[in-house]
Amino acid sequence: MRTVAGELGMSTMGLYRYVADRDELERLVVDHVFDTVATGPPPADLPWEDRVTDVVVRVRDAFAAHPAVVALTLVHRHQSPGVLRWGETLLAVLTDAGFADRQRLVAVRALFSYLVGALQLEHLGPLAGPGTEALAHLPPNEFPYTADNARLARSLGPDEEFTEGLRLLLRGMIEP
Repeated sequence: MRTVAGELGMSTMGLYRYVADRDELERLVVDHVFDTVATGPPPADLPWEDRVTDVVVRVRDAFAAHPAVVALTLVHRHQSPGVLRWGETLLAVLTDAGFADRQRLVAVRALFSYLVGALQLEHLGPLAGPGTEALAHLPPNEFPYTADNARLARSLGPDEEFTEGLRLLLRGMIEP
C-alpha cells in the first residue's frame, strides 16, 4: 500500500480514504483491466470454436499490456464485475453451442485455466526466453525430447503458441 500511495503522490493513510484495504485495491485493478475487454457476444454466424476463440482472445489482448494482473484475476474472479461479465459471455457462447450442465462447467474451467496458464507462461517464461535456451543445450543423449522440443520452440512466436494451444484444447472438447 505504501508503494501504491507513493506512486500516486499521497500518503498511505490518504489512499485508505479511497479503498478499504489491499484486497479492494487489487479487485479494482482487475476491474480496470477487464473494463477494456469487450463483453458483447461474438458474431452468431461463426462456428462455436471461433466464437469461443473470440471471447478468450479478447482477454489475452487486454492483459498483454498488464501481464502482472493475471495472478490477481485468480484471486478476485468471484468479486470482479468485469470477470463475471466476461464469464457470462463465455457461458452464453458455450450454452448456444449446446454445452450444458457438467460439460459446460468443465469447458469453462478448462478454458479459463488455459487462458490464465498461457498468460502466465507468456509473461514469466516465454518460449524465446533463457529457460528455453538452457533446455536446448541439455545433453541430447540424456534429454533428447526436451532438447529437441526446446530447439523447435525458438521458431514459435507467442501468438502462434497461444492460438495453436487454444485450438488443440477446443478440438479436444467434445462437441455437444
